[in-house]
Amino acid sequence: MANEDRDPNELLEALERGAIRPAAELSRTMGEELMDVVGALEDRPELAPPSPDATLGGYMKEHNRPAAFEGNDGQPYTVDLDVEPTGAAGREFAAFFVFVRWAETGAGIMAHAESGDVAFGATEDEARSAALELSLYEVKAELDSAIDRKRADLED
Repeated sequence: MANEDRDPNELLEALERGAIRPAAELSRTMGEELMDVVGALEDRPELAPPSPDATLGGYMKEHNRPAAFEGNDGQPYTVDLDVEPTGAAGREFAAFFVFVRWAETGAGIMAHAESGDVAFGATEDEARSAALELSLYEVKAELDSAIDRKRADLED
């Protein structure tokens, strides 16, 4: 049965079952085909209306503060966005994230980590806007990658 032909209640039940499993298990096989949850919801927007704070820019606008995450090292982080010139034609500016690690009490900044380039643009505003359109899931993935890179650098 194709995902489009699934009963909406079956999709919601599948999402609920998947919500309690680690993210890696969400791409499980249902029958003979792999369930495309995002695709199924895109075809049925009434099942999951877009959240105004699902992107980094939307979150910052909706909550009037930076997004905060727990990194894969168990530490608290907030995210900021920076843009710098690249000198490359067509990609004159690159945006990247700066993740500030806070003390567990929140009383002070302990360290920071940076992502790689996450968006490009012909202008600083274009690069910044493109980065702000990334989902919070993508930002969290960048945080965890930055932590892993920093950890690997310290081990070398």
